Amino acid sequence: MTRETVSTPPSNGELEALLEYLHERRNFDFRGYKRASLSRRIFKRMQAIGVDDYQRYIEVLEANPGEFAELFNTILINVTSLMRDPEAWAALGASVIPAIVDAKDSDHPIRVWSAGTASGEEAYSLAVLFADALGEDRFRRSVKIYATDADSDALADARHGRYSEADLVRAFGEERTSRFFEVENGYGTFRGDLRRALIFGRHDLVQDPPISRIDLIACRNTLMYFTSDIQVKILASFHFALNPGGYLFLGKSEALATRSQMSQVLDLRQHILRKDGINTEVALFTAAPAGRPARAIRGEGGRSAEGAFEHGAVAQVVLDANAIIVLANRAARRLLSIGSAELGRHLREAEFSFRPADLRGPVERVLRERRPVTIYDVAWQSPAASDEPTTLDVLVAPLEGSGGVLITFQDVTRYQHLREELERSRRELETAYEELQSTVEELETTNEELQSTNEELETTNEELHSTNEELETMNEELQSTNEELEAINNELRERSAEVTELNQFLQSILGSLQSGVVVLGPDMDIRAWNRQAEELWGLRSDEVIGQHFLNLDIGFPVDKLRTAIRNCATGRSEREQVVQPAVNRRGRPVECTVTMSRLIGDGSNRGVILIMDAAKRDGSSPLADAGPAAARADGQRA
Repeated sequence: MTRETVSTPPSNGELEALLEYLHERRNFDFRGYKRASLSRRIFKRMQAIGVDDYQRYIEVLEANPGEFAELFNTILINVTSLMRDPEAWAALGASVIPAIVDAKDSDHPIRVWSAGTASGEEAYSLAVLFADALGEDRFRRSVKIYATDADSDALADARHGRYSEADLVRAFGEERTSRFFEVENGYGTFRGDLRRALIFGRHDLVQDPPISRIDLIACRNTLMYFTSDIQVKILASFHFALNPGGYLFLGKSEALATRSQMSQVLDLRQHILRKDGINTEVALFTAAPAGRPARAIRGEGGRSAEGAFEHGAVAQVVLDANAIIVLANRAARRLLSIGSAELGRHLREAEFSFRPADLRGPVERVLRERRPVTIYDVAWQSPAASDEPTTLDVLVAPLEGSGGVLITFQDVTRYQHLREELERSRRELETAYEELQSTVEELETTNEELQSTNEELETTNEELHSTNEELETMNEELQSTNEELEAINNELRERSAEVTELNQFLQSILGSLQSGVVVLGPDMDIRAWNRQAEELWGLRSDEVIGQHFLNLDIGFPVDKLRTAIRNCATGRSEREQVVQPAVNRRGRPVECTVTMSRLIGDGSNRGVILIMDAAKRDGSSPLADAGPAAARADGQRA
């Protein structure tokens, strides 16, 4: 293709059409990427092949499927390094990893996710830090590091875990390099026994579901390529993937996450966040048996617990295992207008069972499953109050030991107002930061692209080395396959020689018999027809093999043998003999004796053997008086 000079990128409308095409044909969704950097990367690839508009480039992709890989390699910038941004990794190793290790029992698994791992440097950096903190035995036993990326080619490089010795020493120091890497010829490969802890796989952060039950997610300088809406979506997936108290480790250019309310910021400078682990605990009360009036808790500390329950600021109602109302503190009676007559009644008979929210379904679910249920943001206007409506969070939780249920009505009106004000302030701040963040991310993206161009040259030797190793492996596999095929061919030749020898032996036996021999299959199809049968009836073997015996037109009335053949074939008779007048191939009348025997093989019916002996009416052989000349003449006519 002739190169053309291309000056400016095509229009955005054509770009959107190209993105839709890539999504439909190859299931790569680049629609969530920032358009400025995305169009710049695609335009770079178009310049490389001399195409000046997106429609022509789609035609190139249609005609050359290999171009998809080149385009994806250009778009997916795989810029990374071992322990990139040393200060951030030092903070991670000093605070986060020890906290994760201390929170886990020795046999409890530690699950780590390196999202957007590119060529694997980030994943191996995590492996070195965890192996150093845990010790090699516990690391092999407990740690799983899931390293994912949308670029399958980058993952292929990452699986080798092979980096230059200089880069390893610069990142980890000589001591850790010698402990965790096998160094040879200036390159170090991550140790094979520790490598089993790393699992590499393709994963699209936009389309694929997240990996679950993760203690630490590292996703550094990956989100900056996506639009803010897609960043929020990915952060929500990360929040779902993390265990309560799990950590999120982001890059220095990804500031949106630090302004998210989904996680707690631990280190703003190094962008380390933590998912709050909130465990709601409820006080335990002992419910009175059904049908008895509600009484305060007795026994040691009973009066104190009763007073705390009765005068608590939060409205609470206690039900027994049969959903009978046992206790209601003063705040609940005032908030929900619960009278003394309702104590000892079933929840369904109380007005507050459906006002301010329908509690009957959640209570039944908690009694059945013994797991708490929360109903958020319930608007309620108390009959006893004339002020503005309140907002409640209703928690229905099981009471351990008694089998009952505790219903808590938490007034969150003030917190809702604060949330609204905070959300309004956050949106204003978000607007102010958006342009600055976009500028920072664009600059970082440009730096990444420049670094990617430099690293492309450095990775060429690595790719050639990997290709050579694959070719050596393929040669070994082909050699093994050839040896197997040669062994099979030798065995087939031996089997073929055995079959040929057996066939010759069988033909020799049949040809040596003085009687005509015919072998029939189970369906009366002719399987064998010896030379004497040819001499007797004038039909060659190749003319009758496979034909139905009863359909033969010879000088013998074969239909007369139908019953006898069936008797032998079905096992009603092991041997049958029929004597019948016939005419041989020379037209002479003969007396033909046909002896039929059942052919048995492997314990099952295989057919019938017919032995035919023909004699002239005077008892001599039908060819005895023909003389050699007659026999030769008959043979020529045949």
